[in-house]
Amino acid sequence: MNEKGIISLSFNQDRTCFACCTETGLRIYNVEPVSPREKFDFGGVSKCEMLNRTNLFAIIAGGKYPKYSQNTVLIYDALLQKFVMEITCASNVKSVRMRRNKIIVVTMDKISVFTFPSVVKHIINLDTRPNPMGLCEITPLETSTKQIIAYPGNKIGSIHLMDVSNLEATSSSAPAILNAHQGEISCLAINPLGTLIASASSKGTLIRIWDTSHKVKVAELRRGSDTATLYCINFSPNSEFLCCSSDKGTIHIFAVIESDLNRRSSLSPFSFFSSYCQSQWALATFTVPPEVGCICTFLTLDTVAAICLDGTYHKFGFSKDGTSRRKAFQIYLHNCEDEEI
Repeated sequence: MNEKGIISLSFNQDRTCFACCTETGLRIYNVEPVSPREKFDFGGVSKCEMLNRTNLFAIIAGGKYPKYSQNTVLIYDALLQKFVMEITCASNVKSVRMRRNKIIVVTMDKISVFTFPSVVKHIINLDTRPNPMGLCEITPLETSTKQIIAYPGNKIGSIHLMDVSNLEATSSSAPAILNAHQGEISCLAINPLGTLIASASSKGTLIRIWDTSHKVKVAELRRGSDTATLYCINFSPNSEFLCCSSDKGTIHIFAVIESDLNRRSSLSPFSFFSSYCQSQWALATFTVPPEVGCICTFLTLDTVAAICLDGTYHKFGFSKDGTSRRKAFQIYLHNCEDEEI
């Protein structure tokens, strides 16, 4: 949380809207052009999950003065202007994910999958390592035949994958396991079709991309050589590019399909630092305020937006030769208390 009272930011599934959770409630904005859509005075809200661009969204209370219990997921219907559903857990909820027929609730060491929305029926519980950030991602595109969820496994640095599209309450299914990193998993992203997963550890130097069908690593991208906290990773709509943000105040753009576009180290690949040299470095970079939480996404195949916890919005363009330029800057939130929507 920062001086403007913003606690967290999150996109909807197709990245056309974002939710701004504050000490006084929730604000929802269009991403492009950035503009306010709705304002809700719920008291402190720590997390919000929108269901595409529908009237339904889920919130988790938080902040200094929450009005609601932090072990409960509340589903709000903006058309009816009231809460229509709640799911209460034994411990505080860390995050929630929604799809048109599933809702996934994440606590410190468990992920619970429910059917949704006509009947909320518990399907399965999945055990995790201690997961204070509530890391869990699911295939964004509703039309995808698979609903892959990715979350921290039981072993440090591992990622568990499971297709929850056809799970029933009586089913028993073991997740696939990726031994992704040596450190704790700190950031996850799934491409629109659920065919690729990007992951980073608490070290924040490398992003690894995995094929969800064959469970193999297909790329290793180097954000930098010094430790960093990654805030966000996102694929472009066609999975051609990937963007990431960190506390270093830099947005990195990598080519995923045409990997030769990414930069390589000038050091000899036969040197002592051979693994360092073989990594792919960013095709393009942009600068945003350092040490300020920030989420980023692709507006088009060559335009990226970054939305920061200090209330600023940044838009950048880039080309395949690595050149980049700032296209827009705006303050989307001036003050949580006096903003008019």
